[in-house]
Amino acid sequence: MRGLIRVVIFLMVVWSAYWFVAGFGLRNAITAWFDKQQEQGWQAEFSDVSTAGYPLSHVTRLNNPALADPVNGTAWSADWIEFQSPAIWPGRQVLRFADTPQRLSYFDQTATIEANDLQAELQLQPGVALVLEKMALTAGPWLITDDAEALAGGDTLTLVMEQTSIPVTYAMGARIDGFTPGDGLRDLMRSATTLPQAFETLEVDMTTTFNKPWDRTALEQSRPQPVKIDLKLAEMKWGALRLFAAGELDIDHQGIPTGEIAVKAENWRDMIAMANAAGALPDQAVDPVTRALNFMAGLGGNPNALDLQLNFRDGFVALGPLPLGPAPRLILR
Repeated sequence: MRGLIRVVIFLMVVWSAYWFVAGFGLRNAITAWFDKQQEQGWQAEFSDVSTAGYPLSHVTRLNNPALADPVNGTAWSADWIEFQSPAIWPGRQVLRFADTPQRLSYFDQTATIEANDLQAELQLQPGVALVLEKMALTAGPWLITDDAEALAGGDTLTLVMEQTSIPVTYAMGARIDGFTPGDGLRDLMRSATTLPQAFETLEVDMTTTFNKPWDRTALEQSRPQPVKIDLKLAEMKWGALRLFAAGELDIDHQGIPTGEIAVKAENWRDMIAMANAAGALPDQAVDPVTRALNFMAGLGGNPNALDLQLNFRDGFVALGPLPLGPAPRLILR
């Protein structure tokens, strides 16, 4: 019996030593990353750091973290952030964010984010490269405001990016339950006043192939760039409005997409009115676009449903036969 007790005590001492050494190393890795970003010209700071979670996990908390990248003009700050991982393997991290307001800025525009139970999950492959296997962002009720004006909100938020059997290809999904556009967006689309307060469905399912895997160099050097997008389904249901999309795009080194996206829209006339009210469709274009789309909807047998194709060619995009202008550059900065 005494021998067993000695063995248990010995194992507890060894495990405790490992926990403290691993926790110290994890803590130093996080603070060293902040130091390295400062050396590269970022604002990267926090007020203090602490470690907890003994004996089964490591929980490292940074109070008052702030990050700002002067190159792309983005900045973020919060009251605190926690990094939690199993003591046996720090490559499976759960980042927990403060329920108090966070601030996200892009140059001179600043948004405030409030979210319950906002957390990000990171699963990394063992090794110095820290290749991303899975990244997920989830939250309960959330709200984004700008100068105290609501921009958007929702009941839940789920974003997932997971590596497939092909290292440079990632499956991506997004779903928002109870998505609520802010008053500014509803006012902009004046014809949307009769629509419900919240969307019934807002969901995206796709796979994206990049020019290299996502690993630590994505933060320290350059972002992986998309070279192919397979949009399996994008779905939006908002009252009587229905919008579905699916298709594939190839993207060159300049970020110019080539390919087709099939689009189905129900109650499309309301969408034209909303686009016109929002300024995306000029007044003089409303009648010609409506006549053209009405003709094409009639060919399908249902005048309220429209089956079209977004065509991306030579740097331009067209909706069926209607040219829309230059195609967006799909470049991650």
